[in-house]
Amino acid sequence: MTATSDQSPSGQGKVTALILAASRAGPQDAVARLQNVSHKCLVELDGEVMLARVVREIAESAHAGNIYVSIESEDLMRSVPYLDAMMEEGRLKFVPAGENLFASIETAANSIPDAYPLVVSTGDNALHTSEMFDHFCAETLGSGAQVAVAMTPASTILEAYPDGKRAFHELKDGGWSSCNLYAATSADAVAAAKVFETGGQFGKQPRRILKAFGLRFMLMYKFALATIDGMAAHLAKRWGVKVKVVRMPFADAPIDVDNPGDFARTEAILKKRREADTKQ
Repeated sequence: MTATSDQSPSGQGKVTALILAASRAGPQDAVARLQNVSHKCLVELDGEVMLARVVREIAESAHAGNIYVSIESEDLMRSVPYLDAMMEEGRLKFVPAGENLFASIETAANSIPDAYPLVVSTGDNALHTSEMFDHFCAETLGSGAQVAVAMTPASTILEAYPDGKRAFHELKDGGWSSCNLYAATSADAVAAAKVFETGGQFGKQPRRILKAFGLRFMLMYKFALATIDGMAAHLAKRWGVKVKVVRMPFADAPIDVDNPGDFARTEAILKKRREADTKQ
């Protein structure tokens, strides 16, 4: 589906959605071991396979065009009835995963017809909703940016979860948390994704910041010398593309399932959501 031929109800174009679902640890992943499955994204949360939940929410959004899952084999997707049905309908497609995050994004961008605008999510974003996806897409497409990153202010998260323990990116204008939602609107923008060649988790591994973003950025980050938009402006100049930070007004947006504790927390939130929906 092209970005220009289809229009969403809001007047913004459709996007191609790419969900990164490959597993580095496979069945040895701590979350996968909870239910003895091959990939953590194949565990069930509140009665639904996590990857199926992520795909369903994106599919229900107004901005989503074709949806691709980057994973090791198509059989893994076919093993989940909902995903298999979506594939039979032609709405969901398989794309082989690369050896790292950047390789997976690059492979997808090069093999998907009319890939742009490309919005990248991950298979463990179990709390993402179609509303969140639409907010990110509308803000990105309306900005004219070539690269967009979703971030939630720490204040938004702590208002909803005052006792939550999260590691924020502390900058001049406060703390921020990544939501694992990224957009690239051109091939030049995908080149910027090369920073993920060594993996993500930059806040947990400062050396990756130096290698991926350079010394000046690392110092700006370490000593909180710039605001979130200032950091984006620095990267825009470094990469030669327009970079947009999309502020996500959703406390749940940054929560993914990295470990058994996240699994329990996420399932509790999903159950609470479901109970609230049944009361309406």
